[in-house]
Amino acid sequence: MKLYTFVAGLLLAMVALAADPTGKWTFETQGRRGPQEVTLTLKASGDALTGSISGGRGGDVEISDGKVSGDDISFSVVREFQGNSFTTKYKGKVSGDSIELTIEGPRGGPQTVTAKKSS
Repeated sequence: MKLYTFVAGLLLAMVALAADPTGKWTFETQGRRGPQEVTLTLKASGDALTGSISGGRGGDVEISDGKVSGDDISFSVVREFQGNSFTTKYKGKVSGDSIELTIEGPRGGPQTVTAKKSS
């Protein structure tokens, strides 16, 4: 019983120390017409991540498949264009007021950006 209590306490301490991705984050990415500012609005609840992303001509889009594991986050964004669906995958590591994100989508190889917390 003592071991169980110790392990449970240790797990709770690890969760408490994990970085929280909840909030608004901004980053710049290269678009077809030059640099674009993108805003992420994220909310973590346990190991689930929800929110939206905005920037460019697409407006706000809800994220899907959002996950949190310690300091690591991942989610997808599905956009529609002329009857076709395009999925972009995001993976990142939260560290204080920044997230190092790797973006993989329909427009080519992975791109790494740094999102900064704005609120």
